[in-house]
Amino acid sequence: MENVATILRKNHRHFKKISPSASIENALVQMSSRNVEYLIVMDEDENFRGLLTEHDITKKAIFINRPMAQIKVMEIMNTLLPFADINNSLGHCMRLMKQFNIRHLPVFDNLHFHGIISSDDILQELIHEKAEMLEEEEYAGIY
Repeated sequence: MENVATILRKNHRHFKKISPSASIENALVQMSSRNVEYLIVMDEDENFRGLLTEHDITKKAIFINRPMAQIKVMEIMNTLLPFADINNSLGHCMRLMKQFNIRHLPVFDNLHFHGIISSDDILQELIHEKAEMLEEEEYAGIY
């Protein structure tokens, strides 16, 4: 089974990020226009501060009695996330996601943020690995 670095190499290095001081309204516009379900919250020095997901917004923002334009990302974002090391196995990441009931996992290497790995990323990688194995078995069976 591959490790986290394999998936991150395949993913785009452009982070879908937002400032902690941005409004939830702005975040929703960005999510909608980019067709993504999360944004990485990074400060002005490009340090990882948390993750904002559609789930966080629907779960928390509706209970704040203010317009979305007045609610800040820092009020809603999730900062209590487990994280993966860049060399962790995909199995380890799957166990973390299941244990903490999350779909997105920040990835670090010596406290340096490298990206986000999602449950969809892991599933796609596992399907790709299985397809390659089947192709190899078919090729070996033919010759």
